[in-house]
Amino acid sequence: MMISTDASGIESAVQAIKHGGIIAFPTDTYFALGADGLNSSAVESVFTTKGRNPGTPVPLLVHDSVMAESLCTEFPEPLRKLADHFWPGALTIVLPASDVVPAVVTADTRTVGVRVPDHAIARNIIELAGVPITGTSCNLTGRDPEKEAIAVEQIFGDAIAGCVVGLCGDSTAPSTVVSYVHGEIVLLRTGAIDAESIQNIAGDIVAR
Repeated sequence: MMISTDASGIESAVQAIKHGGIIAFPTDTYFALGADGLNSSAVESVFTTKGRNPGTPVPLLVHDSVMAESLCTEFPEPLRKLADHFWPGALTIVLPASDVVPAVVTADTRTVGVRVPDHAIARNIIELAGVPITGTSCNLTGRDPEKEAIAVEQIFGDAIAGCVVGLCGDSTAPSTVVSYVHGEIVLLRTGAIDAESIQNIAGDIVAR
């Protein structure tokens, strides 16, 4: 089912999330499969829908830094500095997870990757839902992520509550992923934001 971006459409997407359903929605990178990131059953459904084996961490999209802080036990200053500069944007920050984050999200790593997407539709849905939502790419495992709503509808159909029709951002790269280990910024994945840009804000980093 295609979901419009008018007020009633967005509200239907929000209600689907609140009731444990899954929606597809556009972000600044690709379409994502979104479910309530604090609902274990909903997150498990995302794995099933993608055909993805459990046991891998799931990134969460948040509305702002305040929501990010509610998901972690600590937000080290160097990472906060990056968040202040690159959020909203294609930077995923891995933080020590608080007890509110389900184990299925963290894959028992005790960490959670969070980011604020640079996309008004995505942030609006998150804000109205009042919870972080999963930000895993909208594709079957092993296939390329999608940027077109019609392709998402053809792939997932009735397996999800609906697909919010909208344009993704121009980026063809996934988000860059960073963490903070033993006093150092660690670059876990280079994506839309390059290492030099991270260094310009944070100073020395360690590539992994």
